[in-house]
Amino acid sequence: MAEGSVSVAEVETSFKKFAVHGDTKATGKEMNGKNFAKLCKDCRVIDGKNVTATDIDIVFSKVKAKSVRVITFEQFNQALVELAPKRFKGKGQEEALQQLYGLIVGKEPANVGVTKVAKAAAVDRLTDTTKYTGSHKERFDESGKGKGKVGRQDLPDTSGYVGAYKGQGTYDDKVKEA
Repeated sequence: MAEGSVSVAEVETSFKKFAVHGDTKATGKEMNGKNFAKLCKDCRVIDGKNVTATDIDIVFSKVKAKSVRVITFEQFNQALVELAPKRFKGKGQEEALQQLYGLIVGKEPANVGVTKVAKAAAVDRLTDTTKYTGSHKERFDESGKGKGKVGRQDLPDTSGYVGAYKGQGTYDDKVKEA
């Protein structure tokens, strides 16, 4: 191996990280086309000029077996051997391959564009229970915690009195007076 070259084990570590990315059933021994394309994109193997996403797909199809949809690490290495001279024009095969390995080593799937939790003032305002009015206000106690079923339902008054009757609870007093 040349001076300053990268070990195959280090490349395999990156291969495994990308192989399991986004797939809960993946073992890390095989990589599908989508993750191969992601590895090439995240590691900047695709440069838009010499190597494009189409090139990646073509090389992937070329190295994999006809009936399967995944490649092994050995096939992955074959793909890199094919891509290296395209990516680093004017370099020798071995030198180009080492530079390609250099791009891949130490990388793991970047979650670019992952949805961030929106923490906007509007959301805070809408979820502040102290600002609720009307019937909504009655669904929360002073601490802002929901009252549950009590706050949501009109519980029936089973006292036997008509609603808004002012003399409620005075019947026994009246009966005793008579």
